[in-house]
Amino acid sequence: MLREQTGWRPSLAFLACLIAGPSIALAQPASNPAAVDPISAQYEAGIALERAGKWPEAIRHYESAVRQYPEQQAFKDRLTISRMHFDVRRRYQDTSFLRSVDTMSSPQVLDMYDEILKNLERNYVDSPAWTEVMRHGTASLEVALIEPSFVQRHLPNVPADKIEAFRQTVRFYVQDRPQGTRFDLRANASFVAGVAKQQLGLSPAATVWEYVCGAVATLDPYSRFLTGNQLDETFANIEGNFVGLGVELKAESDRLRIVSVIAGGPAEQAGLKAGDAIVAVEDNWTNKVTPDYAADLLRGSEGTYVSVVVDSIGQAQRTMRVQRRRVEVPSVENVHIQDKTDGIGYLRLTSFQKTTIRDIDQALWQLHREGMQTLILDLRGNPGGLLTAGVDLADRFLSDGRIVQTRGRNSNENFDYVAHRSGTWSVPLVVLVDEDSASASEIFAAAIYDHGRGTIVGSRTYGKGTVQGIFRMKSAHAGLCLTTAKFYSPNGRPISGSGVTPHIPVEEQTIAMRPVVDQQGVARQPAQNDMVLETAVEFVRGNARVSLRPQP
Repeated sequence: MLREQTGWRPSLAFLACLIAGPSIALAQPASNPAAVDPISAQYEAGIALERAGKWPEAIRHYESAVRQYPEQQAFKDRLTISRMHFDVRRRYQDTSFLRSVDTMSSPQVLDMYDEILKNLERNYVDSPAWTEVMRHGTASLEVALIEPSFVQRHLPNVPADKIEAFRQTVRFYVQDRPQGTRFDLRANASFVAGVAKQQLGLSPAATVWEYVCGAVATLDPYSRFLTGNQLDETFANIEGNFVGLGVELKAESDRLRIVSVIAGGPAEQAGLKAGDAIVAVEDNWTNKVTPDYAADLLRGSEGTYVSVVVDSIGQAQRTMRVQRRRVEVPSVENVHIQDKTDGIGYLRLTSFQKTTIRDIDQALWQLHREGMQTLILDLRGNPGGLLTAGVDLADRFLSDGRIVQTRGRNSNENFDYVAHRSGTWSVPLVVLVDEDSASASEIFAAAIYDHGRGTIVGSRTYGKGTVQGIFRMKSAHAGLCLTTAKFYSPNGRPISGSGVTPHIPVEEQTIAMRPVVDQQGVARQPAQNDMVLETAVEFVRGNARVSLRPQP
């Protein structure tokens, strides 16, 4: 089991009743008919995205609404439902999942379900409520029965009204059955699979798969079933290397936009650049398949080739064949002296992985040799990663005291991480954060804040305060990402829901800069309208600075 962090946590809900679409209480509309009630407007906008089947957009919309209106349960409920729809579509375009669906028997999938429930029983941060877990599994099946990808694969010749009749009644088949233990849940999933086979001709294994994925998909935003591909990708991200093209992608409505290209990787050698867009992968056009499916097609065995269609500004659309190779992903970017007069060093940390501390040490010594007097460490957009990497980074700047404490239901998850004097850098420190700085980023920022070690600039962080463990399944090539503990700042403050509030709040106007290299191979400076960075630089200039090297 490996400890890591990612994500955001919504509340649990009785999902089955929500899928049928009853009205949900919202704030009352304004008495003036001409006035626009912002909460109702947000809700209707989300429902419109759901009706259009735009699940990624709906998820982002509801996430924003939850942050803006945390007291509105309706947004949390719709977010959960949107995630379930997206999860079904994603799984049924995941080649490793489809292989498992085609090859595993119903008893084998039931064994996996039991293995997941056993992990919940032993390792989940809260004592599992088995009735809720059962409801979530049934809700996942209900969602799957209205998802075209599921229906086309398993029920292509079954009349829609027959499927709908079963979907509307499936929750009642288990409501009076025992649900007090994980053994009851296994028996119930097997029972529903038998009914679905009898009434619809649905494969029992396909039914049980929905209970497998639904068991964890709605516990919290970070607990999730990992297909074989996702498990491999998770460990590749943690290790800091993967087999692929060496690009960072951003999903847009009809294409995969290349955000950055890793130096020396196959994409760079093929001539791909930041700003280019991939519009087709192996004849699968990105305006017709999900972004996850297209990105999944880019992966493959080392040394093989993938065909992509690329759009570049000012050029005709072109088809390219790019070789997949092992690529090391740097977690530290754009290391440079931002202001030579005042000796202001800058580096950006994009994630926390096994290579992070090695990369940080190299960057700090480089900046020290170039005359660094003060360090600006940019964590904007950093979603987190390895807990231990976040702790080790804080240890580089704190000489003693607690860094973070974790607490779980299982006593094996209870740790107090403390700083050590050896190797501590005493250089004055400014940390840049935003609402996408999460997890290990927040561990570091909270430790710096509580110890008064530096100044935090930007906007309040994401508010993700839980620890996940990655468990490999024994019954198949798959995994489980499970929340096992919560973490607290050195002063005992919970991070979940509250995040870290900066000393100097600044409205973000541009995203944190990606590393950009000009034709001569020289890193360009951050954009001039980066108000967060400009504020940090002005703060440093207005304060006394000293040049201190790390203590032995």
